[in-house]
Formats: sequence, structure tokens, C-alpha cells
Amino acid sequence: MAKKLFIKTYGCQMNVYDSARMAEILAPLGYAPGENPEDADMVILNTCHIREKASEKVYSELGRLRLAKDRRAEGGDRMVIAVAGCVAQAEG
Repeated sequence: MAKKLFIKTYGCQMNVYDSARMAEILAPLGYAPGENPEDADMVILNTCHIREKASEKVYSELGRLRLAKDRRAEGGDRMVIAVAGCVAQAEG
């Protein structure tokens, strides 16, 4: 059974390309695109630091994802959350 992957892309055209490449790289590992983050086995936030309040938006999204991750854990499922892109680089 395929694992579900959800990628949320913020910002520039390069991030759109990078998100597509991440999906391509993860496909051979059994990840197929999912429609929403709550059902995903892996969620990637591909961020852009140029946008106003970019890091605040990412932290807010991470808070929502943490709740979804906790709900999945209660059911015995695992969710991996990754942050990529400019905000990840800037925030460390």
C-alpha cells in the first residue's frame, strides 16, 4: 500500500520545481501524493523567506500539523513532518 505524501509549497517558482522534484524522489520509496495533510504519512512544507511573515506562517502551520500528528499517533499511525526551503535555512 502506498504511503501518502503532502507537500505544501510557499513562494517562488523555484520552490514549485523543488516540490515536484521531492515528490519524484520519494515516489520510488512508496510515497504517492495525498490530498490533505491530516491523512499524510509525510508532510513537507517547502518554504519561502521572501514572503511577508513567512516564518510565522510556517510556525503556525507546524502547530496545526502537530495536532494532526498526535491524532495519528493515537491511532498507531506515524506522520513525518519536514520543513525545507528558505525559512528552514534561515531559521536553522
